[in-house]
Amino acid sequence: MEKFYQIWKKFGKNFEEGGKLQKLSSFYDAFDTFLFTPNTTAKRVGAQIHDGSDSKRTMILVVMALIPAMLFGMFNVGYQHLLATGQLGAGLTCALWWKAFGFGLLAVLPYIIVAYAVGLGIEFIVAQIKHEEVAEGFLVTGFIIPLIVPINTPLWQVAIAVAFAVIFAKEVFGGTGYNIFNVALITRAFLFFAYPSQMTGDTPFVRVGGTWGWDAGQLVDGYTTATPLTQIGTTTDASLMPVGFWDAVNGLIPGSVGETCIWAIALGAILLIVTGGASWKTMLSAFIGGGLTAWLFNQFGPDTAAANLPWYMHLVMGGFAFGAVFMATDPVTSARTECGKWIYGFLIGLVAVVVRVLNPGYPEGMMLAILLMNAFAPLIDWCVVNANSKKRAKREVKL
Repeated sequence: MEKFYQIWKKFGKNFEEGGKLQKLSSFYDAFDTFLFTPNTTAKRVGAQIHDGSDSKRTMILVVMALIPAMLFGMFNVGYQHLLATGQLGAGLTCALWWKAFGFGLLAVLPYIIVAYAVGLGIEFIVAQIKHEEVAEGFLVTGFIIPLIVPINTPLWQVAIAVAFAVIFAKEVFGGTGYNIFNVALITRAFLFFAYPSQMTGDTPFVRVGGTWGWDAGQLVDGYTTATPLTQIGTTTDASLMPVGFWDAVNGLIPGSVGETCIWAIALGAILLIVTGGASWKTMLSAFIGGGLTAWLFNQFGPDTAAANLPWYMHLVMGGFAFGAVFMATDPVTSARTECGKWIYGFLIGLVAVVVRVLNPGYPEGMMLAILLMNAFAPLIDWCVVNANSKKRAKREVKL
């Protein structure tokens, strides 16, 4: 490894000022900080933290937390395809298990490639123009985007949405660390409002046709490819329960790639909490806010399927759990004060359930809830800091 490092550093001289490739210095720096642990410390005199961790390694930690949801999502894409086309037969054998995972892998992989190619491509170009380092934030964003879009979304639409989000929701604000809104959610929001037919209804969430020419099938008569939330949002039958609690927790239901399996999301949440990669306060308060609001609708809400859905079902259906764990906790766009995290998360859960129940045309409210609270996060922090300052001032006067 040491020999490779010396060769790499020797090659890097071409990217220094006066070198043949100095105009591409941002490219070299991005790969250098990704492959090797930085060995530099601050130059100021005083106590310093000597640690090999930096923001790139923190982002990689979040990606690792997302892997269980990604792997299960790939399997579920294939499973839903086999189920919809009547290929499961008597049950899920070992051969069908691998067939389902292979189908899902080939279906999801193009979305990962497009997300990273477009997003990182823009960030590399911007870094070169601004003569700055390539930011690391898109390492997570590019991994999340394929997990929150329907599997039938055309790739060219995903490419346009990613480009829009990176340019207008991130770079115009100054890049990583300065964006107000979660970039992955802006990608989904762009798709939702620009191409609504690809984001809602019965067809977007189950791949019935083939993937790369492999395993095209025919939809079984009577089988619905709508998500459970879609079925609830489009009916007035308050007794409708398209899936049970454990079905929703296990995740073998139609939905966006990474949002269905609560077990996989929980594994990622545990890793983030144990390593300090995300705030447990934001996660917990989002579930409390959503659960309490859903319970109040159960008691006093209108006589509709969404309002009468048991409060705990709201927490395990749709993108609620995924959003609470991986997107509400985004350190750039969420509240940063400790008290503010409780308020911020609680309001996300509250707004998500309110949208689900009171807006029949939009059964999934988590995206809008997080984006709305992204806008209010600075105000929440300001109020918390201001209230604390007033308390300290009063205490000082008494002394």
